[in-house]
Amino acid sequence: MVNAIKKAFVVIGKAGSTFDGEGFIQKLWGDANGHFSEIEHLAKKDANGNIVGIWGAMSDISHSFKPWEDGFRKGLYLAGVECVDHAEAPDGWIKWTIPSYEYIVVENHNGAFEDTIRQMNEEGIPLVGAVHDYTDPATGKGYMYFPIRKV
Repeated sequence: MVNAIKKAFVVIGKAGSTFDGEGFIQKLWGDANGHFSEIEHLAKKDANGNIVGIWGAMSDISHSFKPWEDGFRKGLYLAGVECVDHAEAPDGWIKWTIPSYEYIVVENHNGAFEDTIRQMNEEGIPLVGAVHDYTDPATGKGYMYFPIRKV
């Protein structure tokens, strides 16, 4: 576990909710990846021109970026890419501005979510927002961002 502060950032992607049924996240990624060329020019890039991040951003149903409800079984999901702050989402795409938080960042593996939530509970660390999935395009590694404090 590593703590990191991430200032507010923009993700543009394809949005859905747990009400869309089984497999909705995979469908969103299929849609986002299949039409990526429509937003590629909006993606935030590093000094070498590489995309900085692919996000599976999440929020509660009220869209206040609180944790998923009903035992983490009910919420919103945005499959997308981190974009420049002033980017506007084209038709068919959704823009979310994720608030600034201090996060616990863990490498994503089978059981990582449950293990991290259990450890946070044991240590009295509150989960203050929805957990986000992040993929580092440079390495292909996946991480989970657990917000523990608004900044």
